[in-house]
Amino acid sequence: MSEIRHRVGIGAPVGEVYEAISTAEGGRRWWTENVTGKGEPGVGAELTYEFGGPDRSVTMALEELVPSSRVVWRCVQGPEEWVGTTFTFELQGDDTDAETVVLFTNAGWREPVEFMHHCTTKWGYFLLSLKHDLEGGKATPWPHHEMISGWDR
Repeated sequence: MSEIRHRVGIGAPVGEVYEAISTAEGGRRWWTENVTGKGEPGVGAELTYEFGGPDRSVTMALEELVPSSRVVWRCVQGPEEWVGTTFTFELQGDDTDAETVVLFTNAGWREPVEFMHHCTTKWGYFLLSLKHDLEGGKATPWPHHEMISGWDR
């Protein structure tokens, strides 16, 4: 199995980083403006992130939520290569630290296909969007993101 990994330091308290990753409202600020939720907030809820229409969306089930420490999503609908993979955000720091470190892993790819190369770049880009949002800069969620290839349309 193949995986994508990134490490980003964010100049914000860990609680704010956790909130931005674990809620629909947070995701709207840094990943895509089009997010809807299903179920009660918390483990078992599903968040659907849309990128230009229902046929360009991904639904993530919240598998694990450890406040200010860890968020795990599992893709239940979306690109074939993503379905069944997990997206883990490990958070290091506390609300008194000047920096929260995000260790991101997208695990469970069956093989390192060309789409994985694209997603590696885009995850790095969107993690920087998260950083910019929480540090008072300009976040670039979809549709305000920079397109790196025709797959971004």
